[in-house]
Amino acid sequence: MNLNYQKKKINMKYILVTVFSLTLCFAQEKKQEVQPNAIAVYWKTLDQDDKEIFLFSYLTQVYDTHQNMIKDMGYGDITTWYYDNRAEMVYGIFDQVNQSGMAEFIGWIDEYYSNEEFSGNSFDDALSFAFRFQQAAGETMWEKYENLKFGKIKPRD
Repeated sequence: MNLNYQKKKINMKYILVTVFSLTLCFAQEKKQEVQPNAIAVYWKTLDQDDKEIFLFSYLTQVYDTHQNMIKDMGYGDITTWYYDNRAEMVYGIFDQVNQSGMAEFIGWIDEYYSNEEFSGNSFDDALSFAFRFQQAAGETMWEKYENLKFGKIKPRD
């Protein structure tokens, strides 16, 4: 009887180990392939001059749209939403680009889209990334990252 019990115990251990191994095997998260959006793909095909033209055109389009909304609809809910979600950052980018030039800003957009996991994100996300990193103090990417931690931006001197 004791021998039968030990065989059942050993068989049960093998079954548990097998089930546990299979569970781990199927529990592994598969890497999801990011589908790049059209703007990210297009951006990567442009040379430096074309990127500058594209960026300036995009910023100007957002600015013009906001100005036309103010003119046509006044400062209502839709205009306020557009300002809060699109135009406010564009106005800040215009100010920043006037001070430090577009080349550095374009470099930050390139940096953003060079990370494959961001290639599916919107151009506005890339602009936001570039805007925040260009404002941050620090010479290296790591210094800028440290200065941006927890949402705190240390302005340049």
